[in-house]
Amino acid sequence: MPRSSRPSAAARRGTSSVHASAKTARDEARPITNQRGREIQPFGTITRIPIGLSEKVCKASVSALNQVLADTMTLRDLYKKHHWQVAGHTFYSLHLLFDKHYEEQAELVDTIAERIQLLGGLAIAMAADVAEMTKIERPPKGREEVPVQISRILEAHELICKEARDFAGKADEAGDDGTNDLLVSDVLRRNEMQAWFVAEHVVDTPLVRAD
Repeated sequence: MPRSSRPSAAARRGTSSVHASAKTARDEARPITNQRGREIQPFGTITRIPIGLSEKVCKASVSALNQVLADTMTLRDLYKKHHWQVAGHTFYSLHLLFDKHYEEQAELVDTIAERIQLLGGLAIAMAADVAEMTKIERPPKGREEVPVQISRILEAHELICKEARDFAGKADEAGDDGTNDLLVSDVLRRNEMQAWFVAEHVVDTPLVRAD
């Protein structure tokens, strides 16, 4: 190649810079996957948040709320299971009611979990962990009759209502008004209302002709 047609050293450096810049841009846009690392907060510990409550009070409330959360998540999923599997002449009404209650319980799950995080704790989240922690009896995988489905739901509601009253009282004594309010205004009242709506379906009254 004639000397005059060869690219100068400066031009070659410029070309290299362009290639390097292009490569860097491609690398920056590439997702970084398969990452693992240490926990930044172990489950069961409290990160102090300046809300005017001691770590001891926050830890007690977080523990109580996680129990309510695990049972609420189980009840939520119980409603969805029965929504899918309900059968019989009350199918339509219960199919819709169960799904409505599922959505309302899902809202409660988020409300409870956010309170736990606000207190500096960690909300239980994964299904396997919830299954270990919940006090609600596990149903079979198969379909059950409507009266049994309703009985399971009512037992779960009653368990959560008792927990909510017990934990609300303790939160009140500890001065944790926010947790007390959540347990009474959200958890207890929602579960009481849903229990009423479901329980009325198993009252043994005549359907067409009065006794």
